[in-house]
Amino acid sequence: MTDTKKRPTGIAGLDLTIEGGFPVGTRIIVYGTALSGLELLAQQFWKAGNEECRYLMLDAEPTGEMHDGRELSLKELATAMRGERIVVDSLSTLIHNYGIDAAAEFLAHTTKDRLREGSNILFLLYRGIHSPVEETCLMRAADVVIVLRQELHGNEFERTLSVEKIKGMNVPQRAVPYNITAKGLELSTTTRVI
Repeated sequence: MTDTKKRPTGIAGLDLTIEGGFPVGTRIIVYGTALSGLELLAQQFWKAGNEECRYLMLDAEPTGEMHDGRELSLKELATAMRGERIVVDSLSTLIHNYGIDAAAEFLAHTTKDRLREGSNILFLLYRGIHSPVEETCLMRAADVVIVLRQELHGNEFERTLSVEKIKGMNVPQRAVPYNITAKGLELSTTTRVI
């Protein structure tokens, strides 16, 4: 759908992969292991553009301009979600602190006002700590699901990003290789012809 208003992701190769960025007013889940670059992707999205943004850190000591969300209730967290680019780090912590039902309710319903205002809300979800049923429940409620994978082959990491779901658009048909650099994630935009 080419007439959908998009918000750039902050990663040129990802914008190219999803035809310009995330559809405005969507819930985004970025799923992967703690070492796959989830936080880097979230920070690149958060820092991109000149819009109002908010990074709510629930997992660790916030740095820089991040907001400390570790002691906030779900109601307070919903109130703290302001701006066009909102990052919640992490959905895994919400599940741990409040249970899957409360986290799913927060994802699916509490965020609706922000979405109507045109915000994009990016949630991090850590692989390997939730049941498949919990993960499925959350991914069904999301508008966009991005999966970061990394595998060790010999002495080299192979990292790929795949867009598994994107509201109102065709899902790209291939996984895209990426590298983790000092500046963040860099996606390969070239395609190998065989």
